[in-house]
Amino acid sequence: MPLAELSLLERDREQAVLSAVIGELCSARPAVVMVTGEPGLGQNDLLRWAARHAARRGVRVLTARATPAEHDLRYGVVGQLLAHDEQFASQQPSLLLQQHRPGRYPGLTRLLTTSRDHPTLLVVENVHRLDPDSQRWLEALVRRLPRVPVALVTSSTGTAGISPEWCASSPVTGMATTVELALPALTAAGTATAVETVCGTPGDPAFTAAAVDATAGNPAVLRDALCRFARAGHRPDADHVDHLRAVAAEVIGDHTAQILSELRDPVALGALRALAVCGDLLDFALVMALAGARSVPEIRLRAALEDSGLVTVRDGRPRVGGPVVRARILEEMPADERADLYARAAELAQRVAADDQGIADLLLPAGPVDAPWAVHTLRRGAAAALRAGRRDRAAAYLTRALDLPMSPEDRIRVTLRLASVELVTAPSAAERRLTGIIRASEETYDPFRTRAADLCLLGGAADGARRALATVLDEGRRSTPADPDTARADAVRRDELTALLRLAQPYRDDPLELDVPCVADLPGPPHGPAATGVRAWVAAMRGDDRPTARRLARAALDPDRAWGPPLTVPRLLACRVLLLTEDGDEAAAHLGALIAEGHRERCPTTLAHALATRADLHLRHGRPDAAAHDLAAADLELPPGSRHPLSYPYWTALALIAELCGGRADRAHAVARRPVPVLAAEGVAWAQSLFARGLLAEAEGDPRRARALFRACGRWLLRHDCLNPALMPWRSHAAEAAHTLGDTEEALRLAREEVALAERWGAPGVLGRARLRLAGMTGEDPPRPPDAAPGTHPRAGYAPTVLAPAAAGARGHAPVPGTGRAAGRTARATTGPADLHAPDAHGQSGPRTAPADRAAGSVPPAWRVLSPAERETAVLAAGGLTNREIAVALSVTARAVELRLSGVYRKLRIRGRDELRAPIHGTEGD
Repeated sequence: MPLAELSLLERDREQAVLSAVIGELCSARPAVVMVTGEPGLGQNDLLRWAARHAARRGVRVLTARATPAEHDLRYGVVGQLLAHDEQFASQQPSLLLQQHRPGRYPGLTRLLTTSRDHPTLLVVENVHRLDPDSQRWLEALVRRLPRVPVALVTSSTGTAGISPEWCASSPVTGMATTVELALPALTAAGTATAVETVCGTPGDPAFTAAAVDATAGNPAVLRDALCRFARAGHRPDADHVDHLRAVAAEVIGDHTAQILSELRDPVALGALRALAVCGDLLDFALVMALAGARSVPEIRLRAALEDSGLVTVRDGRPRVGGPVVRARILEEMPADERADLYARAAELAQRVAADDQGIADLLLPAGPVDAPWAVHTLRRGAAAALRAGRRDRAAAYLTRALDLPMSPEDRIRVTLRLASVELVTAPSAAERRLTGIIRASEETYDPFRTRAADLCLLGGAADGARRALATVLDEGRRSTPADPDTARADAVRRDELTALLRLAQPYRDDPLELDVPCVADLPGPPHGPAATGVRAWVAAMRGDDRPTARRLARAALDPDRAWGPPLTVPRLLACRVLLLTEDGDEAAAHLGALIAEGHRERCPTTLAHALATRADLHLRHGRPDAAAHDLAAADLELPPGSRHPLSYPYWTALALIAELCGGRADRAHAVARRPVPVLAAEGVAWAQSLFARGLLAEAEGDPRRARALFRACGRWLLRHDCLNPALMPWRSHAAEAAHTLGDTEEALRLAREEVALAERWGAPGVLGRARLRLAGMTGEDPPRPPDAAPGTHPRAGYAPTVLAPAAAGARGHAPVPGTGRAAGRTARATTGPADLHAPDAHGQSGPRTAPADRAAGSVPPAWRVLSPAERETAVLAAGGLTNREIAVALSVTARAVELRLSGVYRKLRIRGRDELRAPIHGTEGD
């Protein structure tokens, strides 16, 4: 297809109709044809084709085109029609001078008389722009058509506001043929043809689909966009879709600017601008009021807007046709007028109680608005945007609110809210805002400093928090309030700030920061939940007083509001302390409350950290799938790209261990291969990444690399006074790797050191795991599980590690001295998911093995009557596990465990667990 005929693409039906009308005209049959459509669909090109086709068939053709410049010129279109014929041209001036005489239409009678001998086709483009006299002239012509061989073919844009005297449903046309042709947009097939015609090669399906979407099937826009695209030397493939979209937007903008330059009606232009600002929010009557067009009839204004071609009607309401058109309309306005229009629109929308987000959108580009409702509306709009997941929009609303007048307290609250959102969207900006609140010298900021520091630590920006907190505490030491109440309040505030500084201190190891003082410990008894939670975490890291750590953690999670709004980081640390003390159920309840609070307050960072801590809990209790679910939800709340580099290893370690627990080694390797920010290796969280990578190397059977990683992890932890083996049992894993490599002396030293530290901490699961590892290296009998303290989870973390010796005993192979390596390998092969712990609650590592595999092999003869499931359950019960622990290890219900054990007792003809151990010990001496 030639390039010049692109405007007639997919117009075969319309051409056939016009050809038939011209054929009937030669047979003295009059007709009226009206071609309509959106701007750019080729109405006028179709009329010009009809004129050429009629001329070739010997029909006299008279053409005219209505323009905005001639709208006020009387009989402007009629003069163009009469000027095309020599018989009328000489008489045209005198004919037009007679237009004032009543009942006369200049030239109409002569046209009808001469048309009886010469069939005539009148082609009038853009009848929606007719001057009133020409419109009445054409209406008179249409009323006389049934008596003469004349056809009138017109074009218009949209649903033009002209008199419907020649539409298909009008009775004035009498016996004349009447046709309305509404031009559709191009289809995908037509667009593909246009792409091949302009670009010289077929386009990719993705490119064609993008062309349809970007141009809305408009032939004029498509032609111009493809021509510019081809001139740039690009090929129509999927790699250049973005360039095509940009070119199409540019073409649409140019077409819009051309239409705006031809729009002469100032009232219509003002209404068009008002519609571009708030047409989607306010009714058309309010848009007219905003534009100052109350005196203009609504029908006329609607018609003028639709005639412009920039407005479409959807659901009975005029709307500007697309974001590019809206943007170009507003760009043509002076900046101060545009800002004033937005401000007036926002005020009008607020008076009619429009949607908060809609009003907030109007306030963003508006000029100064000195009204209290504006701040409240922006804050409500931000809350609604957060509920919808539009964090960028919420940040924009809150940023705009800071430009408006408000009280100092409200300004701080808005800044804190904005920072909590920017921790996800713009972490650096959030850190600057929060450290500014911490450092501020005004007393108004005092109640908000701890919240700002809490958000800083929550986002991982410990460097900025540490410097700001050190500065504030140093200035506070120089001033001593005389009032006792003020002094007491200052003491509480200093305790909270000191506790938060204690948290920020070990976050990054940077010896060059000599200007920041080091906080060795928290002096005196703690004041308030924040200091209590930090003190609990410090005690748990040292691992020397489990009852005190538990007591402090519970006090930090006390919902007493006398101390003000609770901080998030101390509560999260208190929950992690409860994980280390093996109070898992209690920790789960508090984490659920934190997650609900994060949802309620729309704080994504709080929500993400609470979900990650709960994933740690799930891993500790053998629920890897639940842990993976929580980690995926945390990724949605706090995407990896929004995490601070210093906290990045924490998330990576959790994900890696979760994949190992689930037996997905390939995905664990993918997690380990993720790029890590450079700054990540400078934080204390890097120890967690080292530990997780050591578990991966251990699972891969690479003890040399595993020992190196566990040693590196231990150096990081010892540097920061982290001695508790419940935090990360790196010693036992390093000992097992050393034992595998033949370094028995180092293995025993590390294993005994972990047992000593576990005895000092006193958690049953940690102690049982440490003793069992040591027994596997020395060849001693595995110890019985220690009793759980009241209120704790029953031997959390201990159950899976007893599987190896129990299973070995069931097969008739007891560990003997000198077989520590084999015992270690057996332990890894039979370890359940609960033995893989996340950082700060880490335990055994290794891929899961199916229960049937664990129960396979030689068994005592008496046990051969048991099914594989019953045999496996019997092994665990003989090892001392409770029904609940067995259910967790085998991923079944407690009721299923009871039924299996009942079958075991019945088949073996025994009465309980005490007799169940007899077959195992009976084989040990063989």
